[in-house]
Amino acid sequence: MVGAWLVGTVAETRKETSTGRSILLDVPDWPGNIAGQHVDVRLTAPDGYQATRSYSVASAGDGSRVQLAVDRLPTGEVSPYLVDDLMTGDLLEVRGPLGGWFVWKPEQTAPVQLIAGGSGVVPLVAMLRSHGASGSTAPMQLLYSVRAPHDRFFADELETLGNVTYAYTRAVPAGWPSPPGRLTKDALAAATLPASESPAVFVCGPTGFVEAVATWLVELGHEPGAVKTERFGG
Repeated sequence: MVGAWLVGTVAETRKETSTGRSILLDVPDWPGNIAGQHVDVRLTAPDGYQATRSYSVASAGDGSRVQLAVDRLPTGEVSPYLVDDLMTGDLLEVRGPLGGWFVWKPEQTAPVQLIAGGSGVVPLVAMLRSHGASGSTAPMQLLYSVRAPHDRFFADELETLGNVTYAYTRAVPAGWPSPPGRLTKDALAAATLPASESPAVFVCGPTGFVEAVATWLVELGHEPGAVKTERFGG
């Protein structure tokens, strides 16, 4: 059963990339959430027209603060407003937390491989945060495929959260050891935990990216049931 709509107040916003923004909400009735869950966000126009979209939650655990991170879609109805127009003090309707499959809990002890494409890193950041806050000793690492260094969400924080490997597709930092290019099966194998370690794998990003990565993982020997995916876009 889907929960009721809650009203959150924007406590803080921060530019993450040229098209992306993180939004910290104070939601008094928020019940807390597990790392990897998402919310529905609803906007209502003055004429009564409503638009609802789902966004992953970057935060996890108890408390009334909920952090979202949104990348602007040029033809979107909701994301341009959230990225360009939403201001501190504004009210925002949210419903959640939603989802119970694409989640990581601190009591899980298996090694964890996170794989993100673009803004798909958001729910995986929640997992990294939860992992650190809980003191979990389960190995956890992230492979983050992104166009260029300035397109990384939570760039500074990722430097402190754990074992992060980057795959840049269009531009690389100065002195980077390899040229930019799309992630390949061989590069994926070299940068992720092998199937022999039986990791729990979470893949999130655009549909094409997720489908390619999931296929390669199975070809590399990972059990299909151990590879959980979440995708967006056409």
